[in-house]
Amino acid sequence: MTSRIYNRLAVLRAERGLSRKDLAEAVGVNYQTIGYLERGDYQPSLELALKLAAQFELPVEMVFSLQPFEPLSRLASKQGG
Repeated sequence: MTSRIYNRLAVLRAERGLSRKDLAEAVGVNYQTIGYLERGDYQPSLELALKLAAQFELPVEMVFSLQPFEPLSRLASKQGG
């Protein structure tokens, strides 16, 4: 049985103003692969996960997780209160 891998790719792309095509070209995959990853329809290889994390200059566990990420709005409200 394969676990689902959660990711923050769409949020990270939006923060940096990158299209799926831009990100795909930067890591050497087809732009459709980025869409499949974002929707959870495809799990990245270790190599691809590391390339994506490096592209965003983040540790891989900040981009991918075996547990759902806490919504950023909830994290922000914890810091504000």
